[in-house]
Amino acid sequence: MPKTVFTGHHKTLIDLLIETRKKAGLTQTELGQRLGKTQKFISLVESSQRRIDVLEFYAIARAIGVTPEALFQELSARLPQKIDI
Repeated sequence: MPKTVFTGHHKTLIDLLIETRKKAGLTQTELGQRLGKTQKFISLVESSQRRIDVLEFYAIARAIGVTPEALFQELSARLPQKIDI
């Protein structure tokens, strides 16, 4: 199994992205196509082997069919008030 680069609260973000994608009924391949990316790109993100930036978060949310604001609000609800970075 490949070693992940990120742990802890980053997993909360990844779990939310996976949950939201699946709730929308999208496969990794379909999401990748909507983003102009490959399934491998989505797989790397979802397996915590690639970190996303805020613009990628925005694009992923839109491609899934949710607003970035709603997705970030859900992420904020799942994270503690203070996190170590």
